[in-house]
Amino acid sequence: MDKNQATGLILFAAVILTYSIFFATSPEIPPVEITTTADSTTTTEVAATLPTAGVPDSLLDLERQRKFGDLAPFTLGEEEFLVLENEVVKITLSNKGGSITEVLLKNYTSWKNEPLYLLDSAQTSLNYSIDTRLGPINLNDLYFVPTLSSANVEGVKQQTLTFAASSPSGQLIQKYTLKEGEYTLEKSFEFQGLQEILTSKAVKIDWKDEIKSQEKDLAESRRKTQVNYYLAEGTYENLGLSDDPEEAKVAEPVKWIAFSQRFFTAGIIADSVFQEVNLSQSTPADSSLVRSMSASLSLPILEGQANLSYYFGPDQYKTLKAVTLGFEENVDMGYFFVSWVNKYIVVHLFEFLEKYFDSYGIIIILIVLLIKVALSPLTYKSYIGMAKMRVIKPEIDELKEKYGDDATKMQQEQMKLFSQLGVSPLSGCLPLLLQMPFLFAMFFFFPNAIELRQESFWWAEDLSTYDEFIMLPFTIPFYGAHVSLFTLLMTISQVLYAHFNNQLTTATGPMKNLGYIMPVMFMFVLNSFPAGLSFYYLVSNIFTFGQQALIKLFVDDAKIRQKVEENKVKNVDKKKSKFQQRLEDAMKAADANKKK
Repeated sequence: MDKNQATGLILFAAVILTYSIFFATSPEIPPVEITTTADSTTTTEVAATLPTAGVPDSLLDLERQRKFGDLAPFTLGEEEFLVLENEVVKITLSNKGGSITEVLLKNYTSWKNEPLYLLDSAQTSLNYSIDTRLGPINLNDLYFVPTLSSANVEGVKQQTLTFAASSPSGQLIQKYTLKEGEYTLEKSFEFQGLQEILTSKAVKIDWKDEIKSQEKDLAESRRKTQVNYYLAEGTYENLGLSDDPEEAKVAEPVKWIAFSQRFFTAGIIADSVFQEVNLSQSTPADSSLVRSMSASLSLPILEGQANLSYYFGPDQYKTLKAVTLGFEENVDMGYFFVSWVNKYIVVHLFEFLEKYFDSYGIIIILIVLLIKVALSPLTYKSYIGMAKMRVIKPEIDELKEKYGDDATKMQQEQMKLFSQLGVSPLSGCLPLLLQMPFLFAMFFFFPNAIELRQESFWWAEDLSTYDEFIMLPFTIPFYGAHVSLFTLLMTISQVLYAHFNNQLTTATGPMKNLGYIMPVMFMFVLNSFPAGLSFYYLVSNIFTFGQQALIKLFVDDAKIRQKVEENKVKNVDKKKSKFQQRLEDAMKAADANKKK
């Protein structure tokens, strides 16, 4: 800048200052209108220092006026904190930026029994900005005038907090609404008469969060914490569970974004869609933090308004399902072939039994009982199938002695024998296979069931994490530094069941020993899993013992042998089925190729 430019700028500033002192008058600030359709409404004006709108005084320099224009007076003020609260959540907001500073979940505590803050100003920043002809304006640089009101709308109590910044050009209003008993906070932006200064028809949102550790098991918390999002076309996506930094630039419109933890979620949901979405997550070195997450996005302004909502609450499947389309995906119910068991059976069983029982240990026992009773026909068929294979073991042994050196011939003769005796080798396996979805579904349900969080049973203080029956002075690789008694008892019961089951089957060699090896392997895996899961499998094994003992009382091997002999006589001239013939042909062809 040369001398002439500097002199001109000083003279221009002097003229503006003289005009503001002797001639200019401050225009009146138009009132903020709040319209609520309600049965009854109570409004409380929160004390606030209302800045003088108009030409800047001596405290507002030319740079602030150049950057903020008519909104420049709102860059000065004193920060105040206001609260929206219902039975389940307490949300603290600031008049500076009209932003959320703190979210307290009232019905939950951390594993240290401290208040559970899902968001707080120390770990969270949530910024809104708009593009104007003067340049981008960060709304967090402005002090808004707050108005707090409560109402009863269609029988539902709700609180509304309005933040307003009024200027000669128009009004910028942010409005929050919290309804009774809900974890969802509704928010709207209103731009009244400001369309001429806006150069972009969108509100830009920048959200950064350092997720605090709320659970005892940090490693498990990190495995269950990630950024999830849902595309407007109806597709669920996430950044994965890797410890390595992950980023995603989403080209398609997005409906919602969630910072999902193991048991809690903070999410942002668009009434329309989010655009220009950029997401990232990483794992910090600080053990007091689970993940570092961020999301930047834009929310379109439609007819002078932009609407969205926030969810701050627990990862309960039915609660999330009521929030918006696909939001229940924040609870991992497992892969598609097992998730239906959790979504349509186990969740509803838990909800029903919670009405009558306070102990979740008792609820788990009852769920095992109900599932076992429902699957008892399959269990019975499986037992009968294994019994048939057991009674024809002498015939199978004869075939092994005769054709033991010729595997192809052995298989052909076995197929012929099974056909004559009316026995299927799959009759014992297929019913067990149909029960597998119920078995594997629990691997996903219990680690993610917030219902078990901080619920004790017997020696386990918290069924949602492992029970530390004995703490070891050293760490065993792949096992840990503790002994989970539920897991140990489950392993013992599984070994006993394998021994009992081997008496009922014709399994020999490695297959027979596998029944003893697998429970020991699972002991290492499940030692750090939730105690509720190990307890479920322990109870399940006990019920299985009872079922098989009961079936054995009504199933006589002699009668099964008699039935097999009758089938042998009846099927002596039975022709091979087309399937059996094709199978034999295939085996013969394979054997011929092998010899070549």
